[in-house]
Formats: sequence, C-alpha cells, structure tokens
Amino acid sequence: MKRILLTTTSFQDTPGEHHALLAATGWDIVRARGPLSEAQILERVGDVDAVICGDDAFTRRVLEKARPRLRIISKYGIGVDKIDVKSATEFGIPVLFTPGVNHTTVAEHTFLLLLALEKNLLFHTDSTRAGTWKRQTGHELLDKTIGIVGLGRIGKEVAVRARAFGMKPVAFDVFWDAEFAARYGVTRAASLDELFAAADYVSLHTNLTPETRGMINAQSIARMKKGVLILNCARGEIVRTPDLVAALQSGQVGGYGADVLDEEPPPPDHPLLRHPRCVITPHIASRTYESVVRQATAAVRNLILAMNGEKPLAQVNPEVPVAKVI
Repeated sequence: MKRILLTTTSFQDTPGEHHALLAATGWDIVRARGPLSEAQILERVGDVDAVICGDDAFTRRVLEKARPRLRIISKYGIGVDKIDVKSATEFGIPVLFTPGVNHTTVAEHTFLLLLALEKNLLFHTDSTRAGTWKRQTGHELLDKTIGIVGLGRIGKEVAVRARAFGMKPVAFDVFWDAEFAARYGVTRAASLDELFAAADYVSLHTNLTPETRGMINAQSIARMKKGVLILNCARGEIVRTPDLVAALQSGQVGGYGADVLDEEPPPPDHPLLRHPRCVITPHIASRTYESVVRQATAAVRNLILAMNGEKPLAQVNPEVPVAKVI
C-alpha cells in the first residue's frame, strides 16, 4: 500500500469532497499538523511515496532523506518557496501545485485589511466592547491610487475590486496583460519606483524570489508617499521588518496590513503583532470553505494523476517526467 504524508491543516479541518476523493484511493494516509519544520519533516519522510504539503520546509536535506521512495510532491496552494524545487528537479521528483484556486478569496482579504486600516476597525471594535464609545475619523477609498505589485491572478482580482471602489489601480509586472489592463483601466507603471511614488496604497502580490526578498526596505519605503499604507498577502519575507517598524514609527508608513510575516508562527514579541497601526492575520487569506475545497481537490487530483503516470493539472518543474507509481 502506498503511503502519503498529508500536512495541511485547512485540508484536514475543512469538510468537502476532497476527503472522499483521497479516501477512495485506498492509500495509507499519514497525517501531521503543519507547517512542519525541517526537523519535523525529517522524522516523517523516508517511508512515504508522496506528500500533499502546505508551507512545510522541504529542504535539500529533507529530499535527500526522502528519496528514492518519495516520488511526488503535491503542493496544496501556489507558493513553492518552502520547497527546494532545484533539488527536487535534480532528484527527479515532480513538484505539483494548484494555481487559480484562491485568487478570489486572497483579493477579498486584501480589502479586508485595507478597510480595517482606513476605517480604524480594530480601534472602534475595542472601543465599543470596552463600553467607551470612542471614535476616530477614517478615510474613503474613493479616488485613491492603489499600486499593485504583481498583476497575476490575485493582482488582477485586486484591480477589479479596486475599480468597484472607485479607486485608480496602477500596477507593475514584468509580464503585462495589456488586454486586461485596458478592460479594467489599470495603468502600467514603468518601474517599481514609479509605482511607489504614485500609490496611496501599495499591495504586494508577487512571488518570493531572491529578487523580491526584502524588496520593501528603507530605500524603497523612502520613495513612497508619506503615510502610505502597505498591504501584504504574498510572503512576509518580501518586507524587511526592522525597516518597516522604523517607517511606522516615523510616520513614513501610515499602516501595515498583512496576512504573512517573516517568521511563522511569530514569536510573542514580534514587533508588528501589537503595533497600533498594524492589522495582522495568521496566514488565512486563502482559507475560506470555498477555496479550501477547490485547492484541496486540485491537490488530490494532481496527485492521483501523477501516481498513475498521467499529466497533472499543473507542475512547477514540467521538465521532470511523471512516472507511474501505482
């Protein structure tokens, strides 16, 4: 019997058709509560044929121990920065993923963070719960410019919703969809500096790569409008936390809304957790009942196809051939 390691908690905790689909395979499913560290995964690999993983640390060391039995990695989600794809490719392990399953809910969450900041939501809910009825004056989104860094699936959904709020979307992406931009009135920024200078809000929707790691830093923040709001539903490591904290203290950044941090879960003394101008959620932007079922079902289907030697729905390293495992 084939053994499959399943680590994603939202997959396990959310009811839906993905459970029946996985159970119908008859495989032995080994469950763990991720995201797992390198040490935690090392304790569990070596005798599994495939994994359905979330943001677990699949490092080269892990992959070296997992092979040759580990034949497939099926990522539940779209971000693969926690997987050493280069080593997986070297070892002939296909890495599958699920694009197009959570862009709607992440875009909605982006506006949750933005509205919470601009309308002082946390202050006002704390005020009413405390019985003090204190109030602060907020801001409208109408006519504000939102700078979207990365006009992929999620960035596009943010642009569509920005137009519905009467905002002016400006975006930067190396791969530009001119047809979409024309249809939804998205202005193309020639550079990140141009976007930073124009935006009242900077919304991050780019992958974590060596080029984007630490992209939001003291130098780039200095090029932004004073009082800019920064939104991050991408990856925490895109932002240099010490530089952001300094900018929040100086007023150069007016607020930070994020679903991700540079360390997850964060230590209790993480400087952004209790900052009065921050709204931080625990990496749940893509976690709705609708998106979890879509994402989990796609991850299981990917795995079933690959285990049967068939072409998966989406593969990060398509140069690695998929071989039949069952």
